[in-house]
Amino acid sequence: MCNLRSFFTPLLAVLLLQSLVVVVSAQGSASTWKTLTGNHPLVIARGGFSGLFPDSSSAAFQFAMFTSLPDVVLWCDVQLTKDGEGICAPDLRLENSTSIAQVKQNKDKLYLVNGIPNRGWFTVDFTLNELSPVFLIQGIYSRSEKFDNMYPIQTVEDVANLKPRGLWLNIQHDAFFKQHNLSMRNRVLSLSRRVVINHLSSPEVGFLRGVVKRFNLNITKLVFRFLELNVIEPSTNETYGSLSNNFTFIKTFASGILIPKSYIWPLDASTYLQPHTSIVSDAHKAGLEVFVSDFYNDVPLSYNYSYDPVTEYLNFVDNVDFSVDGVLSDFPVTPSATIECFSGLGKNVTPQVNLLVISKNGASGDYPGCTDLAYQKAILDGADVIDCPVQISKDGIPFCLGSINLYDSTTVAQSSYSNRSRIIPQIKAGNGIFTFSLAWSEIQNLTPVISNPYSKFELIRNPNFRNSGKFLTLSDFLALAKNTSSLSGVLISIENAAYLIEKEGLPVTDKVLDVLSKAGYDDPTSKKVMIESTNSSVLMKFRDKNNYEPVYRIEEDIQDAQDAALKDIKDFANSVVISKASVFPESSSFLIGVTNVVPKLQSHGLSVYVETFSNEFVSQAWDFFSDSTVEINSYVMGANISGVITEFPLTSARYKRNRCLGYNVLPHYMSPAQPGGLMPLIPPFALPPAEPPNPVLTAPDVVEGPLPSHTASPPVPGGGATAVPPGAPNGLPKIGACIFLSNLAMLITILLLL
Repeated sequence: MCNLRSFFTPLLAVLLLQSLVVVVSAQGSASTWKTLTGNHPLVIARGGFSGLFPDSSSAAFQFAMFTSLPDVVLWCDVQLTKDGEGICAPDLRLENSTSIAQVKQNKDKLYLVNGIPNRGWFTVDFTLNELSPVFLIQGIYSRSEKFDNMYPIQTVEDVANLKPRGLWLNIQHDAFFKQHNLSMRNRVLSLSRRVVINHLSSPEVGFLRGVVKRFNLNITKLVFRFLELNVIEPSTNETYGSLSNNFTFIKTFASGILIPKSYIWPLDASTYLQPHTSIVSDAHKAGLEVFVSDFYNDVPLSYNYSYDPVTEYLNFVDNVDFSVDGVLSDFPVTPSATIECFSGLGKNVTPQVNLLVISKNGASGDYPGCTDLAYQKAILDGADVIDCPVQISKDGIPFCLGSINLYDSTTVAQSSYSNRSRIIPQIKAGNGIFTFSLAWSEIQNLTPVISNPYSKFELIRNPNFRNSGKFLTLSDFLALAKNTSSLSGVLISIENAAYLIEKEGLPVTDKVLDVLSKAGYDDPTSKKVMIESTNSSVLMKFRDKNNYEPVYRIEEDIQDAQDAALKDIKDFANSVVISKASVFPESSSFLIGVTNVVPKLQSHGLSVYVETFSNEFVSQAWDFFSDSTVEINSYVMGANISGVITEFPLTSARYKRNRCLGYNVLPHYMSPAQPGGLMPLIPPFALPPAEPPNPVLTAPDVVEGPLPSHTASPPVPGGGATAVPPGAPNGLPKIGACIFLSNLAMLITILLLL
């Protein structure tokens, strides 16, 4: 334990010095900020990097310093022990953030806190020495518990000894400690004689007024913390909402305010943003800095942010009307990158990295997939390529829809067509109402449904527009793309072609070729056409079209690919789509390594696109810190992929333009995750179980016979439901018929040698 607490220290100064040189030189070219001072907003790490490690642990504080801006401020919620020592803990009660309930059984007590009865293990009932066998745990149960019971409670002096550029002490319950004959005022004043306190905050007016004359305000800034609007401040007996209208009074004892996000951007009852208030400009006019709390990457945001924390931060630090002076975050890597890499970027900024951004059913994270709204949003968000998964109607009209089964993306089950359900095991297990069972005129009357792949986590997408938009024919889709100058091409996906030709009499590949030709895409000067399929027989049909790029999609997660398989793929495809897990395999949402799939594919002249990227934090490994930008960066900079297939094109398109990619040395918060980098810090008893290895792609998985002839195979009444064909020999289906950054790897090596 002692080794773990100390091993960061020798290398800390070197790494921070390196990041200081890189970042400060970069910030010199940044535009003027709309903060009170004109300086960039501060990043305040609440309890350190508490989004990954236990709040206020030594690992959390040190990790925040490694992965954030060099002037990151470490936040400590100060609590007092029975013997008056100041410790860092997120609450008066310790049971939610430590192991105290197991170590000190039956030692819980009942006290009034702000007049409300609370039972628990309070800091005031234990001396610092009595807390020595107590270890920190992750207090938010949706976060990983793998780092629990490793780190002891930290004193304020422990944190100060890390030599952060900024130290922020928050005093939340001065009145409570007074009731227990403990003086927070005396403790803080004593601390100030030994350590530099840069910011001191409290939601209690009386505490701040009592210490304001005892501090050098050029060194220590006093900050009044606002609680929810209707909560009463005990010293004045006024609500915080009322006090927010009296900045002249607050200026008499504070130089800044700390407010919840909702004070600036209130939400309506449906969790959509309302117009911003004037509180930032009002506070700035009064000479008060404005700091903002409640930033968490892994807590659902306003639907306006599309689950993207960078978009949220930009709304506070790079707003056209204002910029706040600092943000309090559990994931300081995200605001650090936002402030340094993404603020002030226009859509016309030159991309810093060669990355193809391909939509997944349009911007299907924001609108029902494959609707006009989803495609318009993808274009607006900066997608390079928009996609059309081609389905075909009963009357032979090709159109765009993410699934051949209408259950998946429409309200067909509640329509008058619900009696057209069928069982076709060659396509899908169970019942379905398939696109080829309805005419196009009938499909047009269906109501789209937005995809909600993470609804079991109560993460719902854009509910106000869950049924908005209209579906497009392939012809309409191609016309939209052709008339959009910002697009470089289109991706046409074709699946189930053999079944449609042989059993339904619908020659989908011929239909696609015909529509492409009529739309003018045979012209070499037209936009690039990418034809994607899991079937080599489909791609062979398009191989001779010079303006078309055949894209082979490997449906399963793989750990490797045989050279023979890759040579076969190269015969009919120019590029390959693989899953994220085929690049970075996981176990219990921790990266366990990196495969050689990408370099192997590229060594055979194949471009590699990876799918599917989503913004929701539950779709990402812990190593990516619940930040979709960190994930994208790790695949691009760490695995050298050629493109991403994403439901949220804005996130990837913005990533391409981020200025930090143009630096000679990447700052730590823009370095790729080190696959498996977090695993050595997990104790052996808590390691995730070993996962069985993914299969290896072999030649028999790839090669298949040609598509059936349309003229030779008339439609089979009832769809020709037959037995499922046997799988390929290796088990693959027969397709046709919170990171350690790269610099942190050095630290892990040192740890393992201690």
